[in-house]
Amino acid sequence: MAARPSYQGILFMLLAALGFSLMGAAAKMVKDHFNAGQLVFWRNMIGAIVLVPSLIWKPPVRKTGGKTGWLIFRGFMGTMALYALLYCVIYMPLGTAMTYNLTSTIWIALFSFFVFKEYAGGQVILAILIGFAGMLLVYQPSMHLPWYYHFAGFISGISSAIAYITVGRLNTYYDPRLIVLAFIVGGTITPLISMLLHYFSGLPEDGIWLVSWQWPAGIQWIWIIGMGITALFGQYFVTRAYGADKASVVSAISYANIVFSVFLGVLLGDQFPDFTTATGIICIILSGIIISMYKHKTS
Repeated sequence: MAARPSYQGILFMLLAALGFSLMGAAAKMVKDHFNAGQLVFWRNMIGAIVLVPSLIWKPPVRKTGGKTGWLIFRGFMGTMALYALLYCVIYMPLGTAMTYNLTSTIWIALFSFFVFKEYAGGQVILAILIGFAGMLLVYQPSMHLPWYYHFAGFISGISSAIAYITVGRLNTYYDPRLIVLAFIVGGTITPLISMLLHYFSGLPEDGIWLVSWQWPAGIQWIWIIGMGITALFGQYFVTRAYGADKASVVSAISYANIVFSVFLGVLLGDQFPDFTTATGIICIILSGIIISMYKHKTS
């Protein structure tokens, strides 16, 4: 009798996508009170409060290590990705912000070709072209927004791609929790430095690299803590998903993040995507699924 197929990986990735979408929604709830730099700090501070005790309670698995530079680089790129994502969440519809972030699959395919000389074939090239067409369609309906909002979206996708590539190479050398910790440390120290620069230099805030200290107040604590907890929730289930099923399957399911984000964004007051934007989002999802299926065939 044939074994019944396991759907654990799909379930875990759906939960991860929901977690990251809820993180974006929580950030959007306090966008009028906190800027991107402050949100990066609090998102990582909450993560550190949860993660560090877990590392003390259950020490990380010892591996070969020896890649400190790559670990720091992963933390830096992950922090840049988070800065860009939260900046987009503040100023763009939630679904659009998450769509830009999930273009990371397209950038990974491009970097694999140009940096690692991995020719993926015509199928992936077609998927990349579809993905870029999708990005143009998402960009076009929002021309009333300043160009630098869209530029932040591109940076979100590119830096996420570089961070994911680095994580893939670090998994052999470090416990996954240490890799997450590198990201959290980078995302806590960077905004702290920017706060100190603002305080001692007297230069005005820019909302990103020069920010002031801001305590949450009242119900804001619920959204800030929720942002940190749901982000860790998402990271936990991403790890479980890739351990439970083929990467090609779970990476395709990760695009549920866009669907969840569009729905949550509409609930929070965003306009439902018009036909052109929706077509662009579908193109980006299709591009990611084609690339994922190619990986499945060649693995």
